[in-house]
Amino acid sequence: MDTPKIRNMEEFAALSGISRPTVSKYFNDPGSVRKSTRARIEAALELYDFRPNIYAMNQNRRLTKNIGIMVPNLADPFFAEIARRIEGLVIDAGYRSILISSHDGPRHEVDNLDALKSLKPAGVLMAPVGRASDKEAVAAFIEDMPTVLFDSNIEGLGDAFVGHDNKQATEIMVEYLVRTGEPPVFFEMRNPPNPNAFKRQTAYVGAMGALGMTPEIIRIEGKGWDFEEIGYREGLQIIAGRKLPSDTVLCSNDRIAIGLLAAAYEKGWRVGRGPGFALRIAGHDDHPFARFTSPSLTTTA
Repeated sequence: MDTPKIRNMEEFAALSGISRPTVSKYFNDPGSVRKSTRARIEAALELYDFRPNIYAMNQNRRLTKNIGIMVPNLADPFFAEIARRIEGLVIDAGYRSILISSHDGPRHEVDNLDALKSLKPAGVLMAPVGRASDKEAVAAFIEDMPTVLFDSNIEGLGDAFVGHDNKQATEIMVEYLVRTGEPPVFFEMRNPPNPNAFKRQTAYVGAMGALGMTPEIIRIEGKGWDFEEIGYREGLQIIAGRKLPSDTVLCSNDRIAIGLLAAAYEKGWRVGRGPGFALRIAGHDDHPFARFTSPSLTTTA
């Protein structure tokens, strides 16, 4: 005889002979029911091949077992690695993750917030798209949802912020570059989407001043998050025009530095330290690909 197809938890409870509240309690926490009851439920699950719709279950709760994780771009290895680590911690804590990307755009970010609100997660871990974020929409979402911001802060919003100490890391890098060669120029976008770039620029200026040196900033053109392409394209022009006032360049992030490395290679400039090398390039963020460039990128995090 064919096993009946079960559509919901009510039908499963009726067929298994176990009360609906007990079944629900099991799915919330298998350890909360007696061993004998758990064994009966698990045997029935095997028999009827039933798996509850977790998201549908959550709609009936005020507090769910879901945690939203939102990043600007999951195709970016930097954010993909952060999301992977956060997701592991979420799972270890007994929650389920809802992982979504804003595709580097404020409109997608707002759409994601609306979607998350309908799923009623227990909380959200959000890396905003940066200066382009719709602050009013984010603020409205945070009023109703426990939210921790990471990577890029929006001043005054969120229950907490987890981020990089841009000042300390930049000071360490500047001190190292000055100690081992020519003082660095700072290479950044004129209008960067991520506010971390401005924090790093401020830290660079302060660190150079503390060492008694004059800061020099090269502001390159470009919009959006295609940092490698921007660093490569603008780097080609600057190298071709020999517009670098120093043979040491500190980029505002590793992705721009990777683009500049490609430009230097194309123009035949050897990157490294010592005789025979034309340029030193350093970045910021400890990007997952930094150690695989040639030469490996000097970076900090």
